[in-house]
Amino acid sequence: MPSTHDTNGPGALLGNPASGGFEAENHLQGFGGFHGGLALALLTSATQSHVPDLELQSVTGRFDRSIESGFTVASSLVRAGRTSAVVTARAESDEGLHIEASAVYGRPGEPSWQPVAPAAPTAPPPDQCEVFAIPPEFVPISASMEIRPVGSARPYAGGPEPELIAWVRLLEDDNAPDVLRFVFLMDALAPSYAAVLSQLVLVPTVELTVRPGAGLAKAPSPWILLRARTLAASAGGWINEQIDAWDPDGTYLGAAHQLRVVRAG
Repeated sequence: MPSTHDTNGPGALLGNPASGGFEAENHLQGFGGFHGGLALALLTSATQSHVPDLELQSVTGRFDRSIESGFTVASSLVRAGRTSAVVTARAESDEGLHIEASAVYGRPGEPSWQPVAPAAPTAPPPDQCEVFAIPPEFVPISASMEIRPVGSARPYAGGPEPELIAWVRLLEDDNAPDVLRFVFLMDALAPSYAAVLSQLVLVPTVELTVRPGAGLAKAPSPWILLRARTLAASAGGWINEQIDAWDPDGTYLGAAHQLRVVRAG
């Protein structure tokens, strides 16, 4: 295993995510292993080195198995065209493949087309919302984040709608999110389907796609407003979830899509 990196919080790690080996340190753990959004952000960073002049349009990670210990990240350029490129990355350990990611990059086009973006939900500012404290022994990486729900919906509270809305930020500094932090924070909330559940069950991610929006480059605040909605859920427990993000001024920052599956017992 290559030498590993000395890290503190996820923001520090993403600020200097040199390729090579990483440890699944306890403070970087989500619910059941190394945090999925953070892992996808690290794989995204590895893909960036192949196309430094292009902008990330979409990255998809397929999660084959949870990461419980040290892992390595490797990437390769698949295709480079005149206006776009595709790069893949893999997270592996002695156990085998954990995550495989594919990223699409593109050149920024001339601002000649009509932009379209969803409007932000009505929400009070973060300082008017109460902090939702997640026990760090349950989700250790939650100690690095501040989550302030909007409205009454909470995970595993047996509510009427499979939707969660909350302000989210990293606590390490006051930096606005860049692309890597954005990929990470789009996986910050509990599964939206958990809002209609009344018992604690696992709803892990099988596939996560993140698509940054044009507004992200000018985000003024460390806070982002997330709205996570379950679009469909089968009787077999397969969940189709969409997550949208805005800054405090209402500018659209991008979207994510998750394929999840409920695992009872």
